[in-house]
Amino acid sequence: MRPAVGLMIVGLGALGMVHGDGPETVGTASPKPVYADVTQSAGLSWAIERFADGGMNLVETMGGGGGFVDYDQDGRLDVFFVSYTLTPQADGRVPTDALFRNNGDGSFTDVTARANLARPMRGMGLAVGDYDNDGWPDLYVSGFREHRLYRNHGDGTFADVTAAAGLGGSSWGTSAAFFDPDGDGDLDLFVGHYLDVDPEGALPCQMVAGRPFCDIARFRGSPSVLYRNEGGGRFTDVSAAAGLARLEGKALGVLAADLDGDGHSDLFVANDTNPNFLLKNRGDGTFVERGLEADVAFDQAGRSRGAMGVDAHDHDGDGRLDLFVTNFTHQGSSFFVAERDGRYRDAAREAGLSEASLPMSGFGARFLDEDNDGLVDLAVVNGHPFEPVAAVWPGIAYAEPVFLYENTGRGFREAARERGPDLARPMVGRGLATGDFDDDGDPDLLLLGVGERPRLLRNDGGNRQRWLGVRLVGARSNRDGVGARVAVTAGGRSATKVRAGGTSYASASDPRLLFGLGEAVGPARVEVSWPSGLVDVVIAVVGSRYITVREGLGTAAAPVGDAKR
Repeated sequence: MRPAVGLMIVGLGALGMVHGDGPETVGTASPKPVYADVTQSAGLSWAIERFADGGMNLVETMGGGGGFVDYDQDGRLDVFFVSYTLTPQADGRVPTDALFRNNGDGSFTDVTARANLARPMRGMGLAVGDYDNDGWPDLYVSGFREHRLYRNHGDGTFADVTAAAGLGGSSWGTSAAFFDPDGDGDLDLFVGHYLDVDPEGALPCQMVAGRPFCDIARFRGSPSVLYRNEGGGRFTDVSAAAGLARLEGKALGVLAADLDGDGHSDLFVANDTNPNFLLKNRGDGTFVERGLEADVAFDQAGRSRGAMGVDAHDHDGDGRLDLFVTNFTHQGSSFFVAERDGRYRDAAREAGLSEASLPMSGFGARFLDEDNDGLVDLAVVNGHPFEPVAAVWPGIAYAEPVFLYENTGRGFREAARERGPDLARPMVGRGLATGDFDDDGDPDLLLLGVGERPRLLRNDGGNRQRWLGVRLVGARSNRDGVGARVAVTAGGRSATKVRAGGTSYASASDPRLLFGLGEAVGPARVEVSWPSGLVDVVIAVVGSRYITVREGLGTAAAPVGDAKR
């Protein structure tokens, strides 16, 4: 590791504002937060209530992606929804993707038309990344036989540059991840591919009430693709050269992060009824599949599961990232805890993450510290892919409850009902994104489903304890800081988070890293280990704020609401 550079001290008045319901109280127990559904009051009016019957239902029922993006760089998180159907709605309109601008007062304005994003498609996933390092976040939308790269002009508009960038294709794209596997300072793109299928042809499915009930194991999968960023707005498909072209998976969830600590970003791919992939980055432009030997490919009985979404966090503080994976009904979630020898142990049952998940079809998942107590919790959105499922499996529901697993320090307990009726209310869930849309220091939730309105759930009361948010701006590394590791030490406790690519299911979350500090007082030491090898250290007085760390320069002031270019 190179010597640290950019040591700077941030005082109490340096960054951000203290938000919340009153003065911070140190030394007293804080009540748990409540999540409130503010979708309607926020003006997020976008909805899809009808989608295809017949064979195309197999495609459209898997949609429901989107997430957060600060597209205009005003310091506030905006919201993007991915359209997953070409079926006309009750008013005759065909849905399109949608972008809503955060007004900063709890409300949003639909700017889709002005932004040049009103395009219909059978979309799936959203990935956000500044691929050209110009300071403006760009959008990649995956879908069924259609994919789009939107370049952000920086003036509130986007251009569809898919063809010029070389990112066309006819495969079924699902989750995608911008990341920098070759360490050259710009973002490459990994796109997960799902089934090789013609929905208009013969399907190996049982039709029930006009919906296909399908055994996904009977379908052939499709190799995913890695695009290398060549600069100048062009990408090249390097899947074959990277050793990925022959890996036939059924990718639904994708995570890009350094999983073995060698300084290179690896890939975890959650496959539906195929073995999961752990793709180790060799550092020479190639990857090798290690899922089987790492014990993450199958369940403990050696069977493939219907894996959907994925996230990573160093749960036990040993410096190695652990993996949480959502799975299909009757299979339970996986919690792969990293061991010293490079293998993983599925600790879902002992951690309290198995029993509640068994009847569910889990999709999006994100680690988050809901109350900033320093113990990282976990949110999961559930929903079955087959609408009349109860006719086939009595007792299994189509709309399923959302989970909020509270970290007790000894394990997890499912506590969604205790966080208010808006959180636990059943939905046909797919995507899940986390982000502090109101900049008050606690993680809010964006829940995305099919056949119903998305839900924006505001965290009320999660900021009663101290917190610190970190925004990264790379220089030698990619501007987004994807692949960076951030360690915060305050009050005698340390926590580490990584700026990962992908995560969850078909969704993009807040790029800032939010640390709960509990009752810590005094200085906080923030150490950022960049993909380039540089290390920045910032000393900040503990107080609820966001700071910006710029590679090689330490920190630069960027109060909430100011431009952050």
